[in-house]
Amino acid sequence: MTELDHIALGAWSGGRYLAYGEAIAEERLEALLRPGPDVATIITADGRATAGLDRSSFALVGAVGHDFYDGEREGAKGYPRFTDSRLRGPEGHADYLRRATEASLERCGTDRFDLLLLHNPDRTGYTSDVVWDAMAALREDGLADRIGIAPGPANGFTLDLLATLERFGDRLDWAMLILNPFEPWPGELALDACAAHDVQVIARVLDYGGVFYDDVRPGHEFAPRDHRLHRPGPWIERAMEKLEAVRPIAARHDLTLLQLAAQWDLAHPAVTCVAPTLIQEIGAGARTIESKRAELAATPRELRLTPEEVAELRALGD
Repeated sequence: MTELDHIALGAWSGGRYLAYGEAIAEERLEALLRPGPDVATIITADGRATAGLDRSSFALVGAVGHDFYDGEREGAKGYPRFTDSRLRGPEGHADYLRRATEASLERCGTDRFDLLLLHNPDRTGYTSDVVWDAMAALREDGLADRIGIAPGPANGFTLDLLATLERFGDRLDWAMLILNPFEPWPGELALDACAAHDVQVIARVLDYGGVFYDDVRPGHEFAPRDHRLHRPGPWIERAMEKLEAVRPIAARHDLTLLQLAAQWDLAHPAVTCVAPTLIQEIGAGARTIESKRAELAATPRELRLTPEEVAELRALGD
């Protein structure tokens, strides 16, 4: 069993499916996601980037949930969840989870995940004994050392997650939640419950749509289907105002803006790992995605922010 590090790699397929920035070429993406001494935890369902590596040298986080084996893509909605009644009933849920996990492990060229997440569940996924019995069975059978849940981005996930923790908290090891200083909610609302159930948290989207990389500014060029276009109003302009208050805190502790966001996340007791979205923005002046990995890799493990600074940053995002 390999422990997850305080930082993790995850690139949302290099912009291919959510149109984040420039689409990254296959070889470059594999190099970007290849774990090493700098970043030894990777979140993926496809293991080409880990080919040939000593399995004990990195922690592998997988995810299952959307059925792209039997389901058909439904435009922007993506593939249906495996619990969709059009695909199968509860009697087929355990078989699907095992099948999807084994297929993902085969793609990754390994026999186990260090952590397996149920990704973006629907109401059935949050509440079903059948589903969580099946997830626990995967752990018991050695396909995953730990299991957890990764809610989707909808603001309504908080109550669903709290209910899942109350019902199945004794079975869960981890949760992956959206959390950063400019988006303390809704993820922060679930942190106390995670801590109470001894569920550790991976904080994702800590970059706030790329803002904390400091190369997203007013007038930014987005691809036509960039997933960030769903953000309402002048969110970049508002973020720029907040960043001016943030920069002195980062400088005080010799941190970049991204590292400051990571430190803020890690200052919450339940959060033990952070995973930003690595984005190669459009345009000649954009930072390279490799420089963003290096910035993440240099994030200090020890906490540098004071409780007062954590509260100050949270107030900016509230």
